Amino acid sequence: MKHRSMGSKMVGVAMAVGAATSAYLLFIRPWQLRWGATDEELERPMPGAEIVERPTFNATRAVTIAARPEEIWPWIVQMGVTRAGWYSYDLLDNLGRPSAQRILPQFQNPKIGDVIPMSPDGKQGMYVKDFEQDRWMLWWDGKGGMSWSWGLYPVDEGHTRLITRVRMRYKWHSPSIVFDMLVEFTDIIMMRKSILGIKERAERIGGMESVVD
Repeated sequence: MKHRSMGSKMVGVAMAVGAATSAYLLFIRPWQLRWGATDEELERPMPGAEIVERPTFNATRAVTIAARPEEIWPWIVQMGVTRAGWYSYDLLDNLGRPSAQRILPQFQNPKIGDVIPMSPDGKQGMYVKDFEQDRWMLWWDGKGGMSWSWGLYPVDEGHTRLITRVRMRYKWHSPSIVFDMLVEFTDIIMMRKSILGIKERAERIGGMESVVD
């Protein structure tokens, strides 16, 4: 009887896991991989496609901001740990330090090869691969396994679509798969908060105020 009870529990757990996995793959994952983005924006070419040609994770998120591209750009180029933060959940992704509420002049002149810090010492993270001021910026991991692009697309004189795209190829047999899975299940939480944080700042302050936070 004990063995039967244990077997029934195992079957029940397996069924629950299977149902949760199916729900994620059928409903949650498709939603989170395109949050805020239109069908046209999903198909829109963005810089970085050549870095990760067959991504396992390919997420395009977007939001409309009541500001011009040049008013949004400064908030993007200063992002990173030990810099302006991520405008997201600071306790989790910015060492508990509040993300900047001001444009930080010292980070407004990006160069190819600059580190976009993700570590407490500010030395590890993504790298600036290329950019066109007030239009787009491309980050990558330096190895070809991940790209992260930001695009600013004017809608009219006072509104802009901010589109961000993350492409990753999972390394299933590498210890880095732990990080990959972390991105898979939590990226939408942080990214949604981040782009809404950019939206709030750009609409409230704009990009013209160069005051150190």
